[in-house]
Amino acid sequence: MLTDQLSRTFAALADPTRRDLVARLTLGDATLGELAGSYEMSLQAVSKHLTVLERAGLVTRGQAGTRRPVHLEVAMLDPLTDWLERYRQQAEQRYQRLDAVLAGLAADEAYPGTADQNQEER
Repeated sequence: MLTDQLSRTFAALADPTRRDLVARLTLGDATLGELAGSYEMSLQAVSKHLTVLERAGLVTRGQAGTRRPVHLEVAMLDPLTDWLERYRQQAEQRYQRLDAVLAGLAADEAYPGTADQNQEER
């Protein structure tokens, strides 16, 4: 189920307009009209983008009197950031191992006799 949610989240954020809407909503709730004012597209087009974000669970539309503010569901970004962080850490560990190997090779080149000595010690 988490993978399905991740897929929906990634798909929703694949579009630059939707990523921009999410960025705008980090500043606070806004109505469709307020959001649409930032784009050279129709209200209907912005509404369709919001619907995709809503289906992914990233935004909700509330009711405050006659206003219908769009609210960013920040908690829905947590699984995404957790997933990305896990793979970032794995990549970082691989880079650290590569750095260690390269440092060892550089040390062996700087002090050629130590490579044979290091092999004997192992």
